[in-house]
Parts: sequence; C-alpha cells; structure tokens
Amino acid sequence: LELSGAEREKPRHFREFTVCGVGAVTAAAGTAKYSESAGGFHYVESGKLFAVTRNRFIHWKTSGDTLELVEESLDVNLLNNAVRLKFQNCSILPGGVHVSETQNHVTVLILTNQTVHRLLLPHPSRMYRSELVAESQMQSIFTDIGKVDFRDPCNYQFIPAVPGLAPNSTTSAAWLSSDGEALFALPSASGGIFVLKLPPHDMPGSVSVVELKQSSVMQRLLTGWMPTAIRGDQGPSDRPLSLAVHCGDHDAFIFALCQDHKLRMWSFKDQMCLMVADMLEYVPVNKDLQLTAGTGHKLRLAFSPSLGLYLGVYMHASKHGQFCIFQLVSTESNRYSLDHISSLFTSQETLVDFALTTTDIWALWHDVENQTAVKYINFEHNIAGQWNSVFMQPPPEEEVLIRDDQDPREIYLQSLFTPGRFINAALCRALQIFCRGTERNLDLSWSELKKEVTLAVESELQSSVTQYEFSQEEFRSLQQEFWCKFYACCLQYQEALSRPLALHLNPHTNMVCLLKKGYLSFLVPSSLVDHLYLLPDENLLTEDETTISDDVDVARDVVGLIKCLRLIGESVTTDMSLMMEMSCYNLQSPEKVAEQILEDLITIDVENVMEDICGKLQEIRNPVHAIGLLIREMDYETEVELERGLNPAQPLDVRVNLSQLYGSGTAGHVVCRGVCKIASTRFLICRDLLILQQLLVRLGDTVVLGARQLFQAQQDLLHRTAPLLLSYHLMKWASQCLATDVPVDTLESNLQHLSVLELSDSGALMANKCVSSPPTIVELFFQEVARKHIIAHLFSQPKAPLSQTGMNWPEMVTAITNYLLQILWPSNPGCLFLECLMGNCQYVQLQVSSVGQLRCLQQRDFWILRLTLFSPLPPQALECFCQAASEVGKEDFLDRLIRSDEGEVVSTPRMQYYDKVLRLLDVVGLPELVIQLATAAVTEAGDDWKSQATLRTCIFKHHLDLGHNSQAYEALTQIPDSSRQLDCLRQLVVVLCERSQLQDLVEFPYVNLHNEVVGIIESRARAVDLMTHNYYELLYAFHIYRHNYRKAGTVMFEYGMRLGREVRTLRGLEKQGSCYLAAINCLRLIRPEYAWIVQPAAGAVYDRPGASPKRNHDGECTATPTNRRIEILELADLERECSLARIRLTLAQHDSSAVAVAGSSSAEEMVALLVQAGLFDTAISLCQTFKLPLSPVFEGLAFRCIKLQFGGEAAQAEAWAWLAANQLSSVITTKESSATDEAWRLLSTYLDRYQVQNNLYHHCVINKLLSHGVPLPNWLINSYKKVDAAELLRLYLNYDLLEEAVDLVSEYVDAVLGKGHQYFGIEFPLSATAPMVWLPYSAIDQLLHTLGENSANNHNIALSQKVLDKLEDYQQKVDKATRDLLYRRNL
Repeated sequence: LELSGAEREKPRHFREFTVCGVGAVTAAAGTAKYSESAGGFHYVESGKLFAVTRNRFIHWKTSGDTLELVEESLDVNLLNNAVRLKFQNCSILPGGVHVSETQNHVTVLILTNQTVHRLLLPHPSRMYRSELVAESQMQSIFTDIGKVDFRDPCNYQFIPAVPGLAPNSTTSAAWLSSDGEALFALPSASGGIFVLKLPPHDMPGSVSVVELKQSSVMQRLLTGWMPTAIRGDQGPSDRPLSLAVHCGDHDAFIFALCQDHKLRMWSFKDQMCLMVADMLEYVPVNKDLQLTAGTGHKLRLAFSPSLGLYLGVYMHASKHGQFCIFQLVSTESNRYSLDHISSLFTSQETLVDFALTTTDIWALWHDVENQTAVKYINFEHNIAGQWNSVFMQPPPEEEVLIRDDQDPREIYLQSLFTPGRFINAALCRALQIFCRGTERNLDLSWSELKKEVTLAVESELQSSVTQYEFSQEEFRSLQQEFWCKFYACCLQYQEALSRPLALHLNPHTNMVCLLKKGYLSFLVPSSLVDHLYLLPDENLLTEDETTISDDVDVARDVVGLIKCLRLIGESVTTDMSLMMEMSCYNLQSPEKVAEQILEDLITIDVENVMEDICGKLQEIRNPVHAIGLLIREMDYETEVELERGLNPAQPLDVRVNLSQLYGSGTAGHVVCRGVCKIASTRFLICRDLLILQQLLVRLGDTVVLGARQLFQAQQDLLHRTAPLLLSYHLMKWASQCLATDVPVDTLESNLQHLSVLELSDSGALMANKCVSSPPTIVELFFQEVARKHIIAHLFSQPKAPLSQTGMNWPEMVTAITNYLLQILWPSNPGCLFLECLMGNCQYVQLQVSSVGQLRCLQQRDFWILRLTLFSPLPPQALECFCQAASEVGKEDFLDRLIRSDEGEVVSTPRMQYYDKVLRLLDVVGLPELVIQLATAAVTEAGDDWKSQATLRTCIFKHHLDLGHNSQAYEALTQIPDSSRQLDCLRQLVVVLCERSQLQDLVEFPYVNLHNEVVGIIESRARAVDLMTHNYYELLYAFHIYRHNYRKAGTVMFEYGMRLGREVRTLRGLEKQGSCYLAAINCLRLIRPEYAWIVQPAAGAVYDRPGASPKRNHDGECTATPTNRRIEILELADLERECSLARIRLTLAQHDSSAVAVAGSSSAEEMVALLVQAGLFDTAISLCQTFKLPLSPVFEGLAFRCIKLQFGGEAAQAEAWAWLAANQLSSVITTKESSATDEAWRLLSTYLDRYQVQNNLYHHCVINKLLSHGVPLPNWLINSYKKVDAAELLRLYLNYDLLEEAVDLVSEYVDAVLGKGHQYFGIEFPLSATAPMVWLPYSAIDQLLHTLGENSANNHNIALSQKVLDKLEDYQQKVDKATRDLLYRRNL
C-alpha cells in the first residue's frame, strides 16, 4: 500500500550552492541531456533502536545540472536538511550519486559527464555532544555544507579525455576504499571500464586512472593521465550498461552487465576479470537478443553476512522482461561462479527501477498507459511466479461532479484541499501558471495557499467579465469554467510531480520508499481484508487461500463474499454513496439507508448484476460464518486500555530514545495516512457488506439461508455491521479533517481551564507544536498523545532485550497503525482522542467526534457539557451534566475524572464529581451554571455538613460575583461551618466596599453576626490604607444606622488619630478635623453622663491578625503590655482635640513644609511650630485652649524682632507675610513704618494684652533681647519699669549692664522719693503719711559690689559714687520721713 509523505508541507526550502567549473569544463560538453534520476542511502545502524541514525536516511534527485539532496528522519524533524547543488556546464549522470559512511564522515560521491566530486560531511554520531538527545528537532548533516570548498583539488577532478567517458553512458559506480580513497568506475569510450581514484581527503596524494580490459590485464600509467593497455580484442560489445560494486575487507568487486548480455566480475585489487557469465543462457527464447546489443539491462546487488552476495539481473526485451537471481559462489582457489536461484518473467513494458534483497525483488514499472505500478515477489518461495501488486495512491479525479444545489467554488476547494489528493508544490506551481507570471509568494502554508487560490481564480473570473449584469446561471457556468481550468492545471502538475524515479529499499529496516519527482512516498503492508477487497479480479482468482484461512472451504467462502462485495461496490452510484455518507455523518440508521440503496440497485439493474450476486451467494457454503469472519477482522473493539506513558522503571536514556521514536512529522503523516486509507477502504467494505446483508434478508428462507441463519443475520450481523460502518466513517472523517489553527494565548488559556480536571496524566492536554502545515486532527492526536502511548505499549514487555531489538518498518508501522485504530475506535475505553481535541481547542471537530466517539451516555454527556461551555447555549450543558452524574462510580472515565491525588477528599464520589465540574464551570466563567448546579447538589449532600458548607460557600461566592447581594447574604447565613461563614462574611464586606455598595452592607440584619461584622470591618480599617479605603466611615455609618452613637464617635476619633499619625498630607489633616467634628456630634446626641469614649490605644493599628510583631533594636519581639491604661475622653477633651486639628490644618495651609510633622504633634509641639511659622495669634489661641504658658510665643516673637532689626531688605519683605497673618490693631504700611517697627508694635501689643502675674512675659522678652545683646527699646523699659523695676535691675546685673543699672537705680530712687513716681508704677512716693515704700537693696548692693570690684576703673568708681550719693540722699529723706511718722504716731 503506497502512502504519500507530508503533501501539505510548504515546498521544501533548498539552500542552493553553485559548483563552478574550472579548467577544461566546457559549456558545449555540459549540454548533454540525461533523464531525471533519483536514489537513496540508508545508514548502517538505521535499524538499531538506540542508534543516532535510527530511521534516518538520505535521498536525492538529479535533473540536468542540478542535484537535490535531502536527509529524512522518521524520529525527529531535521533542520537545514535540504540542499540544491548546481554543477556549472556539467550534467549529472543518471544514478551518478553514491553515498558512503565511515565512522566520522558521510561521503557523497558525485559523477557528472565531465567531472567527479567528493563531498565530505560529518557523521550524525559526531554531530551531537551528548548521547542523550531529547529535542524534537535536530540539525541535519547538511547544516554546515556552506563551509565546504567545492573547488578543492583533493575533492574535485576532471574525467580524462583518454580513455574518456563512453558516449551516451548512463551508468556509473563509486565507492570508498578501506584506506579512504574515493573510486569512481565509469564505462570507457573504448569499451570496458576505467576507474578514477582520488586520494584520501586527509592525506596528500595524486589522482590516478586505471582501465579494466577484456584481456583480464589491468595496466596503470604511473605518470600523467594517458593510460596504457595491452592490446587485445576490443569492441563496444563489452561496454557496461549497468555497474555495481561490492566492497569486501580488502578488495572491491566490480560487476558490469554489458551490451553483449554478459555479466563480468572484476577484482580491483588484483586487477583481473574474475568471472564472465552469459546471461542469455538463462533466457528461454534468446534469438532476438543474440542479434542485437543489449539495452535497458539493469543490475542490482544484495548482501547478507549470513547468506552472502546476491545478484539481480534484469534482461530487457521488447514487450517482456526477465529477472534472473544469482548467488555468488567462491572456491578456495579464488574462482567465482554464479548459482542460479530463480528466473522471474514479467510482461510490463518499461522497468524504471528495481531493488533487491536476499529474499525479494521490488520492481517499479510504467505500463502501457504510462501508469505507475510497483510489484514485489519472493523469488525463493514463489513457485508460481505470481507477483504481488502494491496498491498505488490513485490520482485525483479528473472531473469534479457538482450538483445544482452546490457552490462550484466550495466543491472545487474541497476537492483541491482535501488531505491526500494534491500536494502543496503542485498547487503552488498551478497557481503560478494560472496567474500568467504574476509575482506571487510561493512559500505559503496550506491555509494561506487556499486563500491565494481562491483569490486568484476569483480575480481571473472578474477580469474576464465584460458584462455588468448576467443571470445567476450564467455566473455559475462561468465560475465553474474557471475553477475547472485551474483544477485541470493542478491535475497536470500533480501528475508530473507524481512521476516515480526510483525505489529506495533499506535492508536493515525493510522499509521501501518510492522516490517521485515531487515528493516521497512509503510502501506499507495492507491488511488481509483490504488486500482482498482492493485486489484486481485476475489476482483474486490466483490468491493463495492459505493466507486467508487454514480451512480451504472457509477461505473460498471469504473469497466468494469479497467478489459479491466488489460487484455491489461497482454498482453503487455516486449519489448512493453520498446518501450513505450523509446518513453516517448525521448519525442516521445505516440499515435503512442500505435497504434503500438495495431497492435502487434492483430498480436500475439492467445488466443483471443482482442475479450474478445471488448466483455467487449460492456458491458460498456458509455466508453467515464468512461475514462474521470479515467483521471480526475489521473490529478493533477491546476492553483493555493502553498503558499511559513510558515505564518509569526503564532507564532515562531508554525512555528518551523511545519517546522520540517515529516522532517526526513525516512518520506521523504516514501513519495517519495509513489510518485514513484503512478507514476509507473499510467504510466501503462495510457499506457493501450492509447492502449485501439486506439482500440476504430480502432473499428470505430460500436456499441461500435457513430460517435459523436468517434470524441470526437479522439480529446479529446487521447490528454488528452498522456500528462498524459508523466507526470507520468517523475515523475517515477525522483523518481528513484539518485541525483549526489556534493562537498560542488561546491554547494556554484553554490549558488553564482544563487543569482543574487534573487529567494531565493522560498527556492529552497540551498545546500543539508549531507546524508549517495544518495537521489533520488524527495527525495532531498521534503526534501529541497517541504515539507515546503506543510506543510505551509496544516496548512495555519486549520479547528480546531492547538493545537487540531491530526496527522492522513493516512490522512497526502495522502495529502502530493498528494500535492507533484501537485508540480511536469509538467503543473502546478511554477518551484520549477527545481530551486531545479539547486540549488543543478543536471544538468544532470535537462536537462531531464526541457524538460518534463515545460509547456511554455519561461520557458523551460530560464532553457535550465541556463543549457547550463554549457554545452560544451553555445552559444545555447543565442538563447533560446532570444526566452524566447519575453514572458516577460506574464508568472508568468518570472515575479517573474525580480521582485526585492532592487536596481535600470529599466524602462521596458523587460529591467529588460535583466538586470537579463546579471548578471547571468556575474556571470557564459560567457563574449562573455554578449556582444552579451547586443548588441541585445541596439536596444530594444531605447531612454531610462538609459538603453542605462547600456547596453553599460556592453558591455565596458566585452570587456575590454576579452582584446578587441579597442572595449572597442569604447563602452566607446558611453555611453550617462557622470558619467558612466567617471567611465568606469577610469576603462580603471587602467586595461590597470595593463596589461601593455600602448601603446593602450597612442594612443587612446580621443576625448573630453583629460582632463578627464589626470585628471584620475594624480589622480591615486598621489593615488597609486610610485614604484609599473608607472602612472607618463604613463602620461609622454601621453604628449610626443602629443608633450606637458612642461607638460611632469612638470609630471617628480613632480614624482622626490615625489620620494624623499616618497620613501626612493636607487632605489627611482636613479629614482629621472632619472626623473629630463627627465624633463631637455623636457625643452631643447622647445624654451628658454618657457622653464619653475610651481613648483608642496608640498601638491598636498593629493589634490585628497577620500583622508583623514589633521588635526591639536586637531584632527580638517586644513583650506586649498586659495592663494597658484606659483613658476616658469626655466631650471637652474631644473639643480640644478638634481645636488642635483645626490649628494643624491652619499651619499646614500656611506652611506646606509643616504638613509632614503637624499631624501627630502635641499641643506643646504645635506652639513651637506655630511660632516658627509666625502664626503668633494662632499659637496664643492654642496656648489658651490647652492652658499653656505664652512664654514660647513671646520669646519667638522677640527673636523675630531681633532678626528684623539686624536683617536686610529680604528679611523685611518676608516679614510682612507673617505679620499679616496676625491680627494687629491697625497695620501701618507707610514709608515711616517698617516691618521691624510693626513687629515691635505687635510685641508691645501682646505684652499689653496678655498681662500675667509676676510680669513673666516682660521678663522673658527682655531676657531674650539681652541674651542676644540687643538694646532694650525705651517703650519696653518704660513698660517694665511700671510693673517690676527691681526685676529689670536684676536683669541688667545678669547681663553686666552696669551703667544702665546705675541709671535705673537713680531713677528708681528719685521715683520713690516722688520724682516721676508714676513711671515706676509707684502710687504713693515716700512720705510719712503714705504707705511704706522700699528699694531692692540686694540688687543695689550687688551693683555696688560689682562696681567696686574694679577699683582701677574710674568710670566704675564714678558710677559707684553716683549710686552712693543717691542712696545717701534717699537715706536722709527716709530718716526724716521715719521721724515724721513716729512723731505722728506719738501724737
């Protein structure tokens, strides 16, 4: 059975290199025309399981001066694996490419009509550093071919003119010697063979030429190119038609099949002709051949270490040919002879190529009608000489039938792009020709090519239209004409590219490939049933019955049954076939359709075919048994599911090697094309068999069937055949249905959705790989999932050690195909196929597959549920799910679905099932279905409180997500688990706050949950950012709604405290003031005796669950205080805090730099900040509110006065800003009044306005001025004289102002004595009738003492004398006043 390679791949990208001719290469000689040829090379270890070169081979095609080399692998996708070499002014000889391998290199030997070339490439075993190669892509040996020097003299030589290449020669041979020399054998122009030898690539040497002559003597010219030979009888009769070489240990044997029909064997080492055999001796009728020179003869060799060397000779004659198989026999005296094994005859016209093994011949023919035919035969055990035909891939239909109700464009596109009909290259070339040379990008994917074809045909159609209006029939006819034209062009190129060039046979794996002009196809075994059904009539008559059954009668019955089926199949029309296809696609009863087709066949039977069928049925001894045997052969139903994955007990290198086996796109395509071919063939067999069974039923109890057999046929065979028909139709459809191209992000999203099913052990849920062409869904499934399972099953219990296991291609591909059919079989256990489609987002394909794929209602319901999640009608999924749920615990798939290795184990399987699917619905995003399903599941949970809690939590969550707040609260109250209920309550609070649905949150009754709600809101309020979330305001509204005003006030006061401490912004300060006002309002709403709150603890913000503990400087957690002091705050306290908050805001508005520190500052700290900012009025107000002294205010103002007095103009300008912020009685802004004057005036005003006992503020102002060395203003001195002249004297003394102190004492004494007493605040001066007066003697004594300390200072002496004189005068007057007083008392 022929299966094509990947026909949907983009045209292969060849890297092109030109091999330039030098020296004697002439363009005229290069114009020789040779036919296209092809060939292949297999690595020696290609059949070993653990070899790097496993399933790896090279094939090539030559055409004129061009050689295309491609390396293929069935295990990995090779990169840079195609090169195109163009030999300038040379033509490549047909079959002139020979490949050899050594331990380190792969050597390509190329012969043209003028030159020989050696191309040295690295061996795959030397390309990869690690023996453990796990990648799905690997570099080809052609990757670095660009580094090769094609003009290196060591690897490039001319064919010498003498002896010269024989004209029109088309054969050659080349090989590597054991020493690494490259040897090229060519037919000589003078007859015989000459061999050109290149030295080893890594050793210096010269090129030599030797010539083999009929005289059995070989002479070599040691110098120069001119060879010499012993003269003898020479002529063209010994010119080789076909050459072959067999390399031994130390010699190379050259076999030449010559024009004189003789086979000659030469020893290159001994330079002798060892054997000559006349092939005509083995030809029965050879008179014609004796008279003519041979043409078309071919020679092939096959070697086996155990069996020796086999020679296959094809003798060509007109209208017939003959194969002669020989075995080379040697004797001790080094004499050789041929042992004739077999002669095989054929009537085929043209032999294109043949391949030989030690048991078989494979032959490629062109028949009379130029159709390709491949046949094979076992030449040892086939006595009758019966060739076995290979069922070739049929060409596409020459005509496309279109019904009136069908769109021509749609039908033609379907015919062109249905997998398995046209290759990408044929469509691209047809597109290029059809567009009449328009430049188009031919590097197109399959889907892109389809768009380009549609656009091209439609464009041609529109450009040909000359009328603006025409009927629909005319447009349809025109449309069909252009599509037919393009289709014909595609047929032409498909036929050209499908022309076979050669066979490639790998004896290590028994793989046979057909090398065609445009692509590669593989030959695989076909099953017995398919073989019999597809076999031509003449071959069916001679089929070996023992291969069918050991019972000859049974075998004859089967053959007779097959003949009947073939007659029915030939009678079924296209419409009948389409009717059956549509019925299967729509899942209608095939039995009824078969009965209808039978009626139609009987009606239109004009050639009495039905009578012939009835006659053949009567020849069948037991038709029921034969039908049953046929059904059993086609039924893949099994009750055992394949192993999932490779055995982990196997070593890593073994598992890695097996994981790559047949992992390339080529192997996957071949296997899946095999599935498609089998499904298509067996669909026809089952269709014809069903029609035949209807005929048997129709015949009734005639001689054909008895009553008992009739009943069995009706009840058993019909009902067994119909499912087979539906199953094969499904697989046929799946193997032709292209996978949808899905974006990577969609695949990743889908895998996340499906991860909740925890089916990853199946390996089906993974994103598909990047491929250059869209795979069919069966190819996708095989590459992603099935291949690994099949390989694991094949090698789970090997018959021999894996290291000794060989890769037999026919056996392996048959086993893999059968196992793939088994996995795909609809009635078998497991849903890997559907899981793969789901994992790769193939929803449309899955909807078709799931209906026919699943044998059980519960599985189908589950997958329909999964599909309808993505459909416009997701509620249908709920009904399907509920139906499937009833079978939980009875079905393996559902048991695997609910199996979970981790997490909480739900009590019952049914609850596990509900849990798994609820999670799936949740991930997909269908909350309505989740609610409905969970509500239904609650009734089944019964007294299982854990399941009840889980389900009601699920209901709550999705009601909340949907915005059903009331329903969510109701579900919350019904959760039996208190911890889950608390979690849900917390979620309700958070979500409603984020949605700003605070009214619902506040107004819910919270029966038995009031404290929990308050605790949740409090903890959230203390845990989140204050300016982003409004949990404090929510809690305030919560308490206000319930008339709990004290709690509301406490909340707002704490809010304000935290705002000041944590939010260092102007907005935070504004909010703080509002919070304190709200707290005050709350307390004013309750009775005075209850108008108090508890001071919130400063660390309350940290006392919440989950907060990091406080640590000391050593990093250790600090101990939490056990007895925290409770502070009670009354209304007055809150009002003071509110006032402080307003002042903070005032300061922040005046000075933005103070915002960062104002929020949490105390009243004392705020006074300092206000004084620093120049807000003296505000500072005084704050001091009065908190009963603080005004000393800092006066000191600060005094200091500002000092700075202004000694500052410059800038200081004067800045001062007006803070001066304006204080309420002066009248601000004078004239030229005579400066900022300094106004500042002093403000200070004077404050001293006059805020009088205190002991004149503290005067004292602190004067002390500040004197400490900075500033002279006291007169107004200040005069003011202080009135209130405390004695203290002013002491201040003078403290700052050593002796002269001022002396003047003050003098003035003070004068005031006491009555001179200016009003300036010192003395109401009554010294008098006998007035109250007593006094002087600060201590201060005066201190002044005198200080003045007397420096007796050398005349000024001090004068000052001291002045004081003493004043005191003496005072003493005299005091004495007089005292006497007067005493006198008055004595009266």
